Amino acid sequence: MKHDNLVVERLEVPPISLRSIELVERKGLGHPDYIADAVAEAVSVALCKEYIKRFGEVLHHNVDKVLVVGGQARPKFGGGEVIAPMYIIVAGRATAEVRTERGGVEVVPIGPIVLRAAKDWIRRSFRYLDPERHVIIDYKIGRGSADLISIFERRGKYPGANDTSLGVGFAPLSETEKLVLEVERYLNSPELKRELPMVGEDVKVMGLRRGSCIELTVAVAMISRHLRSRDEYLYAKEEVKRRVEDLAAKITEKEVRVYVNTGDDPRARDESGYYLVVTGTSAEHGDDGATGRGNRVNGLITPMRPMSMEAAAGKNPVNHVGKLYNVLANILARRIVEETDVDEAYVKLLSQIGRPINEPLIAYVGLVASEEAYASAAKEAEAIVREGLDGITKLLSEIVEGRITLF
Repeated sequence: MKHDNLVVERLEVPPISLRSIELVERKGLGHPDYIADAVAEAVSVALCKEYIKRFGEVLHHNVDKVLVVGGQARPKFGGGEVIAPMYIIVAGRATAEVRTERGGVEVVPIGPIVLRAAKDWIRRSFRYLDPERHVIIDYKIGRGSADLISIFERRGKYPGANDTSLGVGFAPLSETEKLVLEVERYLNSPELKRELPMVGEDVKVMGLRRGSCIELTVAVAMISRHLRSRDEYLYAKEEVKRRVEDLAAKITEKEVRVYVNTGDDPRARDESGYYLVVTGTSAEHGDDGATGRGNRVNGLITPMRPMSMEAAAGKNPVNHVGKLYNVLANILARRIVEETDVDEAYVKLLSQIGRPINEPLIAYVGLVASEEAYASAAKEAEAIVREGLDGITKLLSEIVEGRITLF
């Protein structure tokens, strides 16, 4: 890439951990927005694998417009039922017909691939959400527009970017960010589910740090079949609180205050006052979701840090910079922090449609560091960014094989 397209500068701002306030959020596995992201990516990966099997390469597709429409359920202590299914629609574009060398046309069964991928992800991710009985899955997949497809097919060693887009990454995660991330992962771990089966997959964690005190507001959908009474629900809620506090003590020495299901009405004697679900997700009773409204590529929503509004999930991993640049920016930021003596690294990559994906219009690196550390780190950061961009095409296989998380 051209020298003037790479800018490295020292940021004269305090690290996030020294600022008075931090705000961090993670929407967990069963949250409707997470479901939308996950279904979009599951469909993209399934298409990638089918294209590779049939044609030896990934063809043009973008299925990054998934909508989850909430259904209706009636949870009851000791039981409950779904009375209206959720509705998931996968929208986007994909190559459905490929002209062969002999002049024939091979048709790719897009519909069955979409349905199978979505249902398989639901089966793997939920214990009580049945994709056949509790979910209606639909799709509206159109053909890619001719100009974008031509750019895709006109690629050399590095394909042309199919959009003008911005990717953002930063490192390292602060204690607050690590805590929010790890709390959700723990509450959705197989170990926790075995010990507390009433904890549903829909977990959301909001973190607020004020000075040296972190406040975690945790929303946990409790599965009604595993709770026979209000008292059992309240006990489970306190057990979740205790376990989160124990986990927090392993991650930070700061004071951590944990609040669980603060929307409950403790005066209620029946199910109406508590966060109960039948299937594990609030999408069963009216909560909706959409691709791109959830976590960024690093698994968090971080309004105190730079963020891209791009939805990485569902975009093709060959030349869609809305996916590739967000993934790469985070990888580069982590490498810079690991391999230099800076406090924080911020990486922003801006593409220009049609331009080779290894040559962004601008690659910007902001380093939070002392003057001495910056002087030695700047050149190293430049080298890391150039090396990362030269290897950007390697991300395709890592994404398709599931070695890179996107939300």
